[in-house]
Amino acid sequence: MKNKTLLVLRHGKSDWTTGEADFDRPLVSRGRLGSRKMGAWIKHRKRLPDAVLSSPAERARATTEAACKAMGLPMKKVRWDQRIYAAPLDYLLAALADCPNGTRRVMLVGHNPGLEDLIEFLLGGSLEIPADGKILPTSALAELELAQDWQKLTRGCATLISVTRPGEVPDDLAVEAATDNEDKGSVPDYFFTQSAVLPYRRINGKLQIMVIASRKGTRWVIPKGVKEPELSLRDSASKEALEEAGVRGLLDAEPIGHYDYPKWGGICNVAVFPMAVSESVAEELWEESHRERRWIEPQKARRLLDESALRKLIDKLARRLGND
Repeated sequence: MKNKTLLVLRHGKSDWTTGEADFDRPLVSRGRLGSRKMGAWIKHRKRLPDAVLSSPAERARATTEAACKAMGLPMKKVRWDQRIYAAPLDYLLAALADCPNGTRRVMLVGHNPGLEDLIEFLLGGSLEIPADGKILPTSALAELELAQDWQKLTRGCATLISVTRPGEVPDDLAVEAATDNEDKGSVPDYFFTQSAVLPYRRINGKLQIMVIASRKGTRWVIPKGVKEPELSLRDSASKEALEEAGVRGLLDAEPIGHYDYPKWGGICNVAVFPMAVSESVAEELWEESHRERRWIEPQKARRLLDESALRKLIDKLARRLGND
């Protein structure tokens, strides 16, 4: 018998503010982006599933649709299974048991705590719990190799291949997947409106700027990302600072300036907000801790950053704070 592969995808981040019943709660834009990113990641790693099992709850349905579009996978491969919604372990095993033995790779899209219980069961309790206590946060993907048929899944029959969080997957990958698929259309307009944080602090009276490594570790950048439609530019910048740099602090009410750069066949406009950093979260609680972060003096930050307009904003901030 050839081993099977199970891809376990938790639904994207959902919106608790709509007043909808739990079953009907939709995704926020961050959840949609995370779902696209994970679908693009699956396609990039050549792990396309033969079949998809999904909860029919709105947040899981939207996650499945976004991921399948990014993979270029036809929706006819999806089976909507009510048992997966708010499911205990036995229900998830029963849903998987309905897969034909000839199905080599299955993607299961659902909810916690059931998905984490399933992973723990299949691994026989051998999974190390991350410091933040989240085995499978929203939009995260676990890949397991199974040594049993779908009808005979037993405790400890699986080996964990990987767990990937959306913060570890570049936004660009989702865009590339979108432009690769003819039915996806162009890059969404809101991708071109972005916000960034210029983190700073004073040590012994001296101003320091934080820079972080890019996802590939090839250059130095500041925390930056696409503005989420339901967030203000300022709030979106604050979120990027926490996710990409692992810092919290007080942002200025207005950006110190803007800069443009070409991407995706258009021009991205970035609003830059100074942030007086009050806290650097512990590395084990930092979502994108695969990056390096570094505090340096303004002049050195200028030399490390590529964008000339951003270098001018560092000078502007230094003058404003009396450190020119």
